[in-house]
Order: sequence, then C-alpha cells, then structure tokens
Amino acid sequence: MIFLPLPFVVDLLLLILLAFMLHGDEPGRRNRPFLALVALCALQSVIVGLRWGYDVTALKFALPVLASGVPPLVLASFHSLIRRDERSAAAAGWVHAAPTIGMFALVLFAPRYIDFALIVEYVGYALALLNLARVGTDALEEARFEGAAAAHRALLIAAFSLCLSALFDLAILLDFEWTRGANIGLIVSNANLLGLLFIGLTAMVADRARALPAAGAVTDEDPVAKPQDREILDRIDQLLVSQKLARDENLTLSRLARRAGLPARQISTAVNRLAGKNVSQYINDIRIAEACRLLRETDMSVTAAMLESGFQTKSNFNREFRRVTDLSPVAWREQNRTGALAA
Repeated sequence: MIFLPLPFVVDLLLLILLAFMLHGDEPGRRNRPFLALVALCALQSVIVGLRWGYDVTALKFALPVLASGVPPLVLASFHSLIRRDERSAAAAGWVHAAPTIGMFALVLFAPRYIDFALIVEYVGYALALLNLARVGTDALEEARFEGAAAAHRALLIAAFSLCLSALFDLAILLDFEWTRGANIGLIVSNANLLGLLFIGLTAMVADRARALPAAGAVTDEDPVAKPQDREILDRIDQLLVSQKLARDENLTLSRLARRAGLPARQISTAVNRLAGKNVSQYINDIRIAEACRLLRETDMSVTAAMLESGFQTKSNFNREFRRVTDLSPVAWREQNRTGALAA
C-alpha cells in the first residue's frame, strides 16, 4: 500500500481551496495576502511531508524559514480589510519581512535559537491580531457589512492558531532538551494539522455565504453621547434610509464614511454611543426593518425580500432576522399578516 503522509492530504485540501478562491473571486477583489498565505501553507505541507514522511533531511532548514513567513501573511491578510494609505502599507511590508530574513540568518549562523525565535514571533503576531480584533467588526473598514462578522471571527481563530503553533514549537524545544528530539517527527506531523485550521479560517473569509454572528460593539473611552453624535447619526440615517444606501450589498464602513464625508471612527463612535451597537448591527437592523415591511405589505417571496433589503445569503438573513424579531421570516409574516387581517 502506498504511504501518503497526512501533510500531503492537508496540502491537497489547501490546493483545492486555493483553486476555488482563484476561480470564484473577481481579479480586482482578490485578497492577495490571503492567496499567498494559502499557497505558503500548501508549500509548507509538502515539505513537512517530504521531511518527516520520507526522511528527506536536506529540507530540514527550509521549514523554519517558511514557517516564519506565515504570521506576517496572516496579519497582512486582515490589514487588507483596513483602510490604509499606500505609503504606510509599503513600510509595514518591509517591517514584516524582517522575521523571515532573521530566520534565514539563524538557520545559517545560530540554528539552536530557531525554535525560540519562532515561539516569540508567533506569540507576538497573535497578540497583534488580538489587538486588531479588540475593537470589533468596525475595525475591518473594507469588509462588507454582511461578511464583517465572519472576518472578525476568522481573525480570532487566526490568533488562536498562531498561539497553538507556538505551543508546538515549545514542545519541539523541550523535546530536544529532554529526549534529544526522539519525538520530534510525531510533534511536527501533528502540528501540521494547523493547516486545517487555516483552511477553515480562509474559507470563512472567502465564502461570503457563511457569515458568522456579529461581534460586540466598538468600545469607546468616553461612552457619554456628544452633541455632534446626533448630527452624525442623522447624516448616516439620511444615507442609509432616505437614499437607500443600506440596500447596497457591498456596503463597507469605509465606503459609508466616504459617502458621508466623515472619518470611519467618528461614525463607529456615534453609532456605539447612541445606538449601543456596532455599525454592522445598526445597518442590519435597518435592513431587517425593510425586509419586515416588504413581507408585511407585499406578496414578495422571502428570498426576494432578503435580496431587496440588502442581504446576500439566507443564513445571515435568517440569523439577523431572528436576532431582531425572535421569529423566522415565514413565522413573522404569518403572525403579522394574521394580525393585520384581524384588525
């Protein structure tokens, strides 16, 4: 029987996912850092399989160099959902290239410090991801409101994955100290299962039909509403309701801020102070209100009402509808139409 190491199975899944992302996304809307991340994980899985499945020892020094490139690409993927000027993005790119350059130097001159350096890098980037996730979905200004919750949840999973990887590196370090690396093959093979976590992470961001529940509202140091908050919210309501911008399925916080002529942070803060929720939830409330009107006043199907109100996926629409009304769309329509007829 042909022996097929688990890393090769992971690699096959990653390649399928990569092909799906390349085929499904429009060229102008592809998240290139995420594509690079999936490709890097696929390459790393192949090398792990060759190194520990077929004992190709010549590849052992390639693994830490490739592994050091994963955390910067994860962070870059989520930074692509944040509005930044090109100059700062380019500067950040050079900064995040430092771990890989440093790892290459360690491989050549100080290999004994490789595992320690990987632990520090992975934990550091995990903390950076958690800091980004701290302010909730509104931090991802370039994410569509319908998919922002999925991206935020994926952000948390990415941070967890990096921490878990750091624990595996710590196990490798201790194994060298205690058993001179007797169990390293088993540890590395199990660590490769992290590739599956990255599959789930990437799929949640790439698959727009599987948005997850919205995260908590943006917190602000001063929760007391300011006079200008009402002006900001009135301007936003004018765009969302009167001009029907809420029905735009590709609406993002960044786009809303440009239309309103206001900084995105001011919009998030005003919505949080006055409505007690994040912008994604606030806009979904408006969309659900419109869907309720359509279900009550027209014979439009539930799917048509969903699309007309600005939602793209039934899963997200049904979840948000239940959050607002405590009923399914069908049950709400039956109850409200029955009540209207009785009146």
